[in-house]
Amino acid sequence: MEPARRSQTYAETPRRWIVVMGTIVAIGPMSIDMYLPALPAIQRHFGADTGTTQLTLALFFLGLSVGQMVYGPLSDRIGRRGPLLFGLLLYAAASIGCALAPSMEALIGLRLLQALGGCAGMVIVRAMVRDRFEPQDMARILSALVLVMGVAPILAPMVGGQVFVWLGWQAIFLVLAGFGLICAAMAWRYLPETLALSTAVSVGSAIRGYGRLLGHRRFMGYALSGGMAQSGMFAYISVSAFVFIDHYGLSPTQFGWLFGTNAAGLIAASQLNARLLQRLPAQQVLRAALATNAAAGLTMLAAVLAGLGLWGVLVPLFVAMASLGFTFPNSTAAAMAPFGDRAGMASALMGTLQFGLAACSGAIAGHLHDGTALTMAAVIAAGGTGATLLLRILVGGPTPPSSPNPAS
Repeated sequence: MEPARRSQTYAETPRRWIVVMGTIVAIGPMSIDMYLPALPAIQRHFGADTGTTQLTLALFFLGLSVGQMVYGPLSDRIGRRGPLLFGLLLYAAASIGCALAPSMEALIGLRLLQALGGCAGMVIVRAMVRDRFEPQDMARILSALVLVMGVAPILAPMVGGQVFVWLGWQAIFLVLAGFGLICAAMAWRYLPETLALSTAVSVGSAIRGYGRLLGHRRFMGYALSGGMAQSGMFAYISVSAFVFIDHYGLSPTQFGWLFGTNAAGLIAASQLNARLLQRLPAQQVLRAALATNAAAGLTMLAAVLAGLGLWGVLVPLFVAMASLGFTFPNSTAAAMAPFGDRAGMASALMGTLQFGLAACSGAIAGHLHDGTALTMAAVIAAGGTGATLLLRILVGGPTPPSSPNPAS
């Protein structure tokens, strides 16, 4: 295998590499966001209730969570490229299946399979970044990836809305299949192997490695706090179409613009984060971002309870989503910092924890959705508050002592 370039810096990184990596990671938001404007229509097409329709999201989150547990150790053992290409091709095939689904039950099952393929890119991209960079530069690279992948949540709901209007909801999944094939072609052409030396990873050693990671307080603190903050975003994703289209009366096109505006705020914050990291440690920026996320969520919940209307929801929602542009890269870099030799495993467990929380928050939001913005606001507020508390409890003060690497 080609030796990993652990000493590479942010300034030395080819922009093409960042674009390809960011595009592959964008499979997640593309798969989630593109079909959101069509969710009410899909529900009507199959004659399903809201809770059953939400399973197309909840099971997708579950697939993202479970699948990463397999790809992580596998990529540590045989390399990054093979599992990545397999996952992308599986994703494309499952997307075609979604377009041809004859029932809601079939669509739910195929969405699970789609996630099991798409999650390969998410876990392996993080591992490839850790293969090549030290933690502070890793956080800057992840911020750059957000700039690329962030185009997806801006364009996906708007493009999905137009595809739905002109061609129907099935065509959305055919577009996703094409996107998966493009990602596979780019990975084959532009992404060399980054794992310096493969390591024998049996099922038993993988379980023991995950156990040591679960007992590592700093890893769990950063992974869970990042996951709790993002769980609010997935509650927003799960019910926002019903809240803003059905409750507030926005059209699918207007909803696409609203969704894109929030995504643009997240992207702008991620680029500001890259600049802040030239002067401040990632952990310090993360703490401020989590506090902001919690405050915005609580403000939105208060606005909904006070009946302040659409703008009372939109403004704090924008702040809450923008704050995630700081939390994602910094929590990821801080959690994975000690685990260069098990980057795939650490990335997998972190992704599993985070998307497990996402699946729970999406299912809760869908099950308790009462037609208003109340459930969405409550889950976002709980996620931000819980993230802040978890980081304080598990990691402690702003400059915690360094911990040994338990996965080595």
